[in-house]
Amino acid sequence: MENKQKALNLLGLSLRAGKLIMGEGLVLKALQQQKLALVLVAADASQATRDKFTAKTQFYQVPLKIAFTKQAMSQMLGRPRTIVGLTEPGFAHRLIALLKT
Repeated sequence: MENKQKALNLLGLSLRAGKLIMGEGLVLKALQQQKLALVLVAADASQATRDKFTAKTQFYQVPLKIAFTKQAMSQMLGRPRTIVGLTEPGFAHRLIALLKT
């Protein structure tokens, strides 16, 4: 649980640093512009949403992680969110490492 909390804190930090893109439309646009280092989808997102972003991230060769709940992400980010994209590779690598353990 500790690493999940660290990962959520890292999401909050990346938001404050201006390195987080939130919302389905904006994340898709950033993916197409190849500005993202990682896409994070809530574990309780709809199957259609997960499938769509799995396909898009594979096409654009961007890592995708399905983690947290919508509630946990929304609580950390201060607004309802299901999908976020990280633009900073350093944050993305650290988040991936935290989610693996």
